[in-house]
Amino acid sequence: MSLRRFIAVRVAATVPILFGVSVLTFALVHLTPGDPIDQMVALNPQISAAEEAAIRARYGLDGPVWQQYLTWMGNVLQGDLGTVISVDQPVLPYIMARLPETIALGLFGWAIALLIAIPTGIYAAVNKDTLGDDISRVFALSGISLPNFWLGLMLILVFALWLDLWPVLAPDKPLLSAEMLWYLVLPGVTIGTASSATLMRVMRSSMAEELNKEYVTAARAKGLPERTVVLKHVLRNSLISVTTIAAFLTASIFGGAVVVEQVFAWPGLGRAFVGAIVGREVDLIMAITLFTGVTIILANLLADIMYAVLDPRIRYD
Repeated sequence: MSLRRFIAVRVAATVPILFGVSVLTFALVHLTPGDPIDQMVALNPQISAAEEAAIRARYGLDGPVWQQYLTWMGNVLQGDLGTVISVDQPVLPYIMARLPETIALGLFGWAIALLIAIPTGIYAAVNKDTLGDDISRVFALSGISLPNFWLGLMLILVFALWLDLWPVLAPDKPLLSAEMLWYLVLPGVTIGTASSATLMRVMRSSMAEELNKEYVTAARAKGLPERTVVLKHVLRNSLISVTTIAAFLTASIFGGAVVVEQVFAWPGLGRAFVGAIVGREVDLIMAITLFTGVTIILANLLADIMYAVLDPRIRYD
């Protein structure tokens, strides 16, 4: 099977998945009481029943749930993701205005996770059953066990309040400015710690397994330096397992962004998602959910493609 056909098949297979996610999300949102119009009326009791009915009709909230879903789906297929009712703004520009912040936070978290996980995993595998290996395993267990919100609060307490090394709130600077990148260190560490711990464990196990294979013994017998054996041969084969888990950890990164953005008051999609749930903004909830689903699917597709890059024996069959 060619790469182009493989990608087409995988993309086609995601359509029913996204459809199922949209139906389930839409149903769950409507199982909770209230909607943005109810909150609008509660904040402004002077709105009459006739005005409330007119507002519901304007935003398509006056019909049964199944009719609202079909209307929403039809609009989505035409490129219309709906409206954020509380600010009377289309969903797409509302999301696009916050997307760069979430991407920056996710990439920062991934960079920190990889910078910690790969060197630590290599060291732990090469020095298996030593004190350094034991310390790395303790770190991995701690990283997986610590909740994001607690770790974020502790980092703010120590490094922002006690040591005054980082600002508590994001500075009013461009996203790629030095001040903003410096501020991103704490939320990046928070969101990347759990992923780095998981990646490190996988890296260690994969490399330890590869180090015991015959090709490693043969490479050493030929007189190749240990550094060349480990970094050129063993590391490449070990990255296949890391690529597998890295794709799944993309969901954790985006899921963690919801909590981390709340803790650090970061104006990204995660914080907008929490606000949408509180405000019962159905269109915004649906749009962010679908965006997250598409991102996770693309990450897994990229992982499948990377398999063949890292191991030419793998074919798209």
